[in-house]
Amino acid sequence: MRELVDYLEQAVEDQASDLFIVAGGPVCEKVEGHLRPISGEKVFPAETERLIMGLYDMADRSMDVYRTAGDDDFSFAVPGLARFRVNAYRQRGSLAAVVRLVAFEIPDYRALRIPEQVMELANLSDGMVLVTGTAGSGKSTTQACIIDRINRTREAHIITLEDPIEYLHRDQRSIVSQREIAIDTMDYLSALRACLRQAPDVILLGEMRDHETIRTAMTAAETGHLLIATLHTKGAVNTIDRIIDAFPSTQQSQIRVQLSMVLRTVVSQRLLPDVNGELVPAYEIMHMNAAIRSMIRDCKNHQIDNAIAAGSGEGMKAMDQSILELYQAGTITRETALDYADHPEQMLRRMG
Repeated sequence: MRELVDYLEQAVEDQASDLFIVAGGPVCEKVEGHLRPISGEKVFPAETERLIMGLYDMADRSMDVYRTAGDDDFSFAVPGLARFRVNAYRQRGSLAAVVRLVAFEIPDYRALRIPEQVMELANLSDGMVLVTGTAGSGKSTTQACIIDRINRTREAHIITLEDPIEYLHRDQRSIVSQREIAIDTMDYLSALRACLRQAPDVILLGEMRDHETIRTAMTAAETGHLLIATLHTKGAVNTIDRIIDAFPSTQQSQIRVQLSMVLRTVVSQRLLPDVNGELVPAYEIMHMNAAIRSMIRDCKNHQIDNAIAAGSGEGMKAMDQSILELYQAGTITRETALDYADHPEQMLRRMG
């Protein structure tokens, strides 16, 4: 059988996004959204256990969390190769793992087609910015590019709270403190409360998992910090609903008011296959204005999509508009545009 490092090296060479080690099938890599087997034969439980124990050895990490909880997140780096983010889990009684590949260097946002409107969020000095999308849609990379812009252009103390750390930021004009959950601090909530005493200017919050973390994050954004956070949601409306629904009904009206004041921008992104089979991003961008603040306060979230569509003069963009522009530029096919559109009938009419 091939050695673990051989699989990691091949995945890096093939520019894969993920490596899958699951008993009963071959070791596979995901390249541009397509799964490719890279082991000559199927791997069975004894072999997956050997490979995954190798991942723990590389990370110099105990398997206690995995044995107790049945799954575990951690990361490690191989000098000269890449960083790797691992989720190890149990399935059908055997060990399995998905390994996400993370380049050492923070990629050029232009090569990733991240629009300048998104990068300009680095100029904000306070408030909450949310980067949202489904798993694997590139949220962490977009956040890393924004943090890198801040690091290169401003004198600030940036604190990142991540589980696990993906991109490593070297100090440029800023000081960057990167804290990994369960290694450098107990959990997101305690780390967030502590970082408010660490003189931060910018806080990157890897995930908002419960209403206590959301409440503390909003307080941080209210008190003069720029807070950039992630949610696994599709679109600004779903994001706002998710935040408000995280709270008991007796608190939701108060949270609506607080969120309407503290939120600055919601960026929602998804990856689409282009005409060459590669993945390109499409973005919805919602900036807060007086109309959207009123809609959030007055429980009229269903009207926000129309406000985004009408807000192009303020730098806003609806997801369908972004998809239409990719189609008109010849980047994606007509079928892809219709498959991914939020409103396919309207998209069809706009295509003419």
